[in-house]
Amino acid sequence: MSFSIKFWGVRGSLPSSPPPSVWAQHIEGVLQNFFTAGHRSADQVSMYIRGMEEPVVGGYGSATTCVELNYGNDQIIIDGGSGIRSISERILKGTATRKKGPYHIFMTHFHWDHVIGLPFFVPHFIPGEEIHYYAVQPELESLIRGLFKKPYFPVPFEALQAKIHFHVLEPRKMIQVGEFKVTPYQLDHPDPCWGFKVQANGKSYAHCVDTEGTRVTQEELGADLPLYQNIDLMYFDAQYTLPELAEKANWGHSAAQVGLEIAFREGIKRVLFAHHDPGARTDHVLELRRQTREYYEAVARASAANNETLPNVSWDFAHEGLEVVL
Repeated sequence: MSFSIKFWGVRGSLPSSPPPSVWAQHIEGVLQNFFTAGHRSADQVSMYIRGMEEPVVGGYGSATTCVELNYGNDQIIIDGGSGIRSISERILKGTATRKKGPYHIFMTHFHWDHVIGLPFFVPHFIPGEEIHYYAVQPELESLIRGLFKKPYFPVPFEALQAKIHFHVLEPRKMIQVGEFKVTPYQLDHPDPCWGFKVQANGKSYAHCVDTEGTRVTQEELGADLPLYQNIDLMYFDAQYTLPELAEKANWGHSAAQVGLEIAFREGIKRVLFAHHDPGARTDHVLELRRQTREYYEAVARASAANNETLPNVSWDFAHEGLEVVL
């Protein structure tokens, strides 16, 4: 059995997609590159497109935060952004490879971009289904109930057909859901936000959005340091460039360079950056990736000049639909 992680939503703040005019310009650029590369015939188009990185052609996605973790028949979901609707569509089509329900949804916090998809998660309306919600916030039940209320949503909570259970978590205390061991640790966000360390099959995933990363050193992180230790894959907030991060202090989001510094020190094997700004077009995220590569290479050169060994950290920017097997 494998421990897999699928990213159904990687956008931050609110669902956002470039307008048609921008997509038209993007497609024009892709086609121009096709002909510049010397291709001419239509039958070469598919080969050319398939040879490119998926987000370079199709963008990074429009849905907000939702991550699905699977190990065997065990599944957990982190956050109910608009990306969770895609999980519903898969359930309705009967294409899920795992058994149906119960569903376990862990909430980092309750900003709109992390809850907007929950009323559209179909199992809520199916008799006999069970949904378990987990969060450190003691208001968990009232906050979820408030999403299913007129005039915000036409179906009241009391009319839902599934059995809904609520579990308030203790900070930094591990709980077990099937084969998953899940521990909440506090992130650096204006409203209390909790990341999750998820362990299964000897592998570990660290969910670290939304966070500004204002605490970086081991001393500053204190009791929350284990979130970043012995990690195979870290999912880290990189909504801003470094200059933007300075301008938007206390907004609760970070930059890729901050995540890399943590990864270097703690020996994290792989990092995926996300929570892309709603105004960020494909070329903007690609520019963030270029700046991150430049930073990584500069740190590597400095380490080599000082005869130091820089830990090898694999990294990239996550796109909607990306699936990783640990």
